[in-house]
Amino acid sequence: MCAIVGFLGPAGEGRDLEGLARRMADCLVHRGPDDGGAWADGEAGIGLGHRRLSIIDLSAAGRQPMVSVNGRYVLTYNGEIYNAPELRRECEEAGIVFRGASDTEVLVETIARLGLRPTLERLIGMFAFALWDRELRELTLVRDRLGIKPLYWGAFGKSFLFGSELSALKRHPGFAGEVDRDALCSFLRFSYVPAPQSIYRGVHKLRPGHLLTVRPGAGPQIEAWWSLAAAREKGISAPFAGSEDEAISALDALLGDAVQKRMIADVPLGAFLSGGVDSSTVTALMQASSSRPVRSFSIGFAEDAYNEAVHAKAVASHLGTNHTELYVTPEEARAIIPKLPALYDEPFADASQIPTFLVSRMTREHVTVALSGDGGDEVFGGYNRYLQAPDILSRTSLVSGALARGGGALISAVSPNRLSQILGPLPKIGATPMLGEKLHKIAGILGKSPQQAYCALVSHWPEPNTLVLGGHEPVDAIWNEVDGDLSGFAARMQFADTLTYLPDDILTKVDRASMAVSLEARVPLLDHRVVEFAWSLPQGLKIRGREAKWILRQVLDRYVPRTLIERPKMGFGVPIDSWLRGPLRDWADDLLSEPRLRRQGFLDPTPIRTRWREHLSGKRNWQYSLWNVLMFNAWLDA
Repeated sequence: MCAIVGFLGPAGEGRDLEGLARRMADCLVHRGPDDGGAWADGEAGIGLGHRRLSIIDLSAAGRQPMVSVNGRYVLTYNGEIYNAPELRRECEEAGIVFRGASDTEVLVETIARLGLRPTLERLIGMFAFALWDRELRELTLVRDRLGIKPLYWGAFGKSFLFGSELSALKRHPGFAGEVDRDALCSFLRFSYVPAPQSIYRGVHKLRPGHLLTVRPGAGPQIEAWWSLAAAREKGISAPFAGSEDEAISALDALLGDAVQKRMIADVPLGAFLSGGVDSSTVTALMQASSSRPVRSFSIGFAEDAYNEAVHAKAVASHLGTNHTELYVTPEEARAIIPKLPALYDEPFADASQIPTFLVSRMTREHVTVALSGDGGDEVFGGYNRYLQAPDILSRTSLVSGALARGGGALISAVSPNRLSQILGPLPKIGATPMLGEKLHKIAGILGKSPQQAYCALVSHWPEPNTLVLGGHEPVDAIWNEVDGDLSGFAARMQFADTLTYLPDDILTKVDRASMAVSLEARVPLLDHRVVEFAWSLPQGLKIRGREAKWILRQVLDRYVPRTLIERPKMGFGVPIDSWLRGPLRDWADDLLSEPRLRRQGFLDPTPIRTRWREHLSGKRNWQYSLWNVLMFNAWLDA
């Protein structure tokens, strides 16, 4: 994996465009510490830069930006093309003589042979790249189907800029960084800035599965080259026709191929292993494809509620991997917090960013590539809300909306701590972790439509327009996708999460955390063939009764005993709630102080100060909404 940067501006200005492109790229050296390069054409006003993390073909033959043999195309590319060997053979059969063995060269020569769109349809991989057509004087940016690799762009005056991270765009003299208050509204709701927004006005994220073209004298033109909606519709119109056993075997084979393709590297390789369904499936398939123990990695915490290391160790022992674990103290975890604004480049507040960075840093001490289980929840229906929200709305559908909302208000009137104390003695339900908080979340969706319920479940500040001074939250059509009858509610939530939460939270978190330490993370569960196959399956093979990811669990059963996997879903977190009341209190007090908030002029201090007092008193657990504000203010100070 690598970093790409570039710009297109007025021709013939006489500036050192190659030097500028190189300076933009060099600020992303963490993404590509092994090599760097730049290419420019002053007459065209184009500059391209690159930083390289060498994975395939470690020689200078893989250096970028790379020019095609016919001289027409110049490519700067970030990612991996997993079917590059097949594409290479086709090029060689067509008479192309390769200079090296990199997938970069395969990509640019396939484009030269077939054209851009036909090439994109053939690719299996993760990628974000910029292609300059010297003949047409046309710049095209491309992002992979699921948004695994990041790509920002912006137009400032006569200059068009792009890069893997925002910090590269800031190095261009034409960049102007004004905080977008509308994007800030979205961030406070979700804990991330959703595409196509960025935290800066005029700067955008290219959506997954899209390409952008800039031609002389014309504005950027954006179009989809792959669509999750089309994949969903195709799956519905042409569903998998085999039996359940055939579906399980087909998924096993497909996942096995996806994993094998991602085990090709000229550097050491391993896997993140939490002991959950997704990472255990990936690790099991890796081990099944290897003649020697694969490397697996996990981190642990002393707090039992956050520690998955013991489960990961048991799975690793069963599979026979060469397992490495690191137990992290709370002090070591908290030491990461000051680094977060620089790591994530724009406000980002998923607190699992901390353990994700810690496991990435530890893993990088041993390998350069790690396979991850990310994407399994969205693709196969693993989140608790897919099970619980349809069930709750169905059970309360016979009650009038006003009555249901009244019941929710009564529950919300009792503090979460008090609810946990009252219900704690009850069998089964009393042992539920964070019971009071979960009951408050349930109360928040009672009497609501599916669309309103989904919005409530994914929101940390439900009315961010009232919090951001001068902000107006954009309304995205994705909300309409979640509405409808309850029978398909879970599938519609999966669809919405795959379009938004997956690329803008989960994949952003993994990309920035791993790239900060020059580690390439690969996600086989998001092979587009796997995603398309999953949408062809009946929903009952993904969510069956109270069992999430049913078919993926059946595949895993072939490799790991169910007893090693079965437990409540934990997530990958840290105890932010108690840290804010204890060791982080002074830091948070400063960032949430009323004078500071008024001086910054972005946020209304009143609701923030109210939540902060309630959190400190233990009346409520506002860790998520407060963490959003803290991460924004920490980013402002960085």
